[in-house]
Amino acid sequence: MNTSTLSHSAPATLTREQIQQRINELGQWFHNMDLRGVQTAPNHFLGDYPRLKWQTFAHAIPEDLEGRSVLDIGCNAGFYSLEMKRRGAGRVVGIDSDPAYIAQAKFAAEVCGAEDIELRQLSVYDLAQLGEKFDVVLFMGVLYHLRHPLLALDLIHEHVAGDLLVFQTMQRGSNAVENVAENPSFHEKDMFDRPGFPRMYFIEKKYANDPTNWWIPNRACSEAMLRSAGFEILNHPEEEVYICRRKEAQVEIPAPAALSSPALEKVA
Repeated sequence: MNTSTLSHSAPATLTREQIQQRINELGQWFHNMDLRGVQTAPNHFLGDYPRLKWQTFAHAIPEDLEGRSVLDIGCNAGFYSLEMKRRGAGRVVGIDSDPAYIAQAKFAAEVCGAEDIELRQLSVYDLAQLGEKFDVVLFMGVLYHLRHPLLALDLIHEHVAGDLLVFQTMQRGSNAVENVAENPSFHEKDMFDRPGFPRMYFIEKKYANDPTNWWIPNRACSEAMLRSAGFEILNHPEEEVYICRRKEAQVEIPAPAALSSPALEKVA
């Protein structure tokens, strides 16, 4: 199935006024969505977001997802989950750690006639609880909100990524990508100052009035982290978006030595 619309039969009893009232009751929306002609965030500071972003890379995702399973990590109000259903995905699961976003996503799915989207309050760090892998994993606009971003990519690779990963992150700094030597000398220091070296910027306080913006990579860092976590970059259709395929990780990640040290065991 490849359809541009979803069924509107289930919420047909809701008037535009009732939809608007419920949108208001559900608090501030980050996803601007068209719910039967009613906008959820018409004054979004990024414009018609995320629809404008989606239009820049939609062509890079298979148009026909019939029979495929999709996991939307950090689904927010469910914009991308709904787009996956519109492309015929057989099963869509959306997770978010914020219960307010899950409530918004449930209402949006109801209004759009997509009640079969499965929505759960769950952190990216708890992906193992899902106990399954998905054909397509969306990891959009989440990485820079995490205190442990590389761990999140490792967990996605280990527990839920079955084939494709659609990854997006805010990026800052240089757009250059340097071919870094595999094992530079300890005395090699100049490379750290070159703009194309993988670099992650730490935000101690706030960025853009958001205290959950913790780490912001440059382009080289995004690509290096994806490769390190075991993802092959297939396409880079938009400045912040990468289409990847799961492969075996480059290295086996050992447990931190401190967590298994005899000294720590004695303290415990």
